[in-house]
Amino acid sequence: MSTYLFSARDMTCTVPSQDGERTIFQGLSFDIDAGEIVDLVGPSGAGKSSLLTAFARLNPHADGTMFLDGRPATEFSPQQWRRRVAYLPQKPVLIGENVAQVIRLPWTLAIRNDDDAEQDANRLSDRRLQAHGKRRRSGIWGTTHNGVDMLPDAKIRATLDAMGCDDIDLARAPHDLSGGQAARVSLARTLLTDPSLLLADEVDAGLDDANAAKVAAILSNAAARGMAVIRIRHRPPDGVATRTVTLDEGGLR
Repeated sequence: MSTYLFSARDMTCTVPSQDGERTIFQGLSFDIDAGEIVDLVGPSGAGKSSLLTAFARLNPHADGTMFLDGRPATEFSPQQWRRRVAYLPQKPVLIGENVAQVIRLPWTLAIRNDDDAEQDANRLSDRRLQAHGKRRRSGIWGTTHNGVDMLPDAKIRATLDAMGCDDIDLARAPHDLSGGQAARVSLARTLLTDPSLLLADEVDAGLDDANAAKVAAILSNAAARGMAVIRIRHRPPDGVATRTVTLDEGGLR
């Protein structure tokens, strides 16, 4: 059983190509503990993003054995795993009419899942719900459909301001954001879900040095609270990482 927050063993990624299957990496092992920030570096095409998506269980071409808090990945459903292991892609996907909705998306989806669970429970036993004191409001338990009660504007505002995004209004449409602003909004959304492990794919690639430093400080604070972070980076070292790991020619060093 692993003593680390997260461990991976014998990670292999093989993808189809015109000449048959091509192995991106094979037999890789990796460990990270709570509070660590590990920079994953290496040449373009080495498979860094493929490795992070494998850790997130989002890569259908990857295989291996992984552990979280000493428990094998097979004991988690994909949804349970991704609530604990969050992948932040290089190109943000921002869904919603405004920035506030974009950031609340994980809570909105969770509420919808709770809504489905409640409907199933209603069909099975209304008495059981009453015995536990559940009160229905708008089809869910104790919150609103848009997640405002779970994630108020003030908390979103404070998180964005800390990232140097005080110029981003919560009512602003996501398509009006610059690339750097979109990346930080995506990071804010992910950090607010408080994952155990954050997999960040070049989250500071489109930022100037000052704003990249603010993002680094945010990640450092998250690590100080016990989050583990793996960052793919091509920028010069910023002094935040606990260690640097290089992926090259299918191996880690």
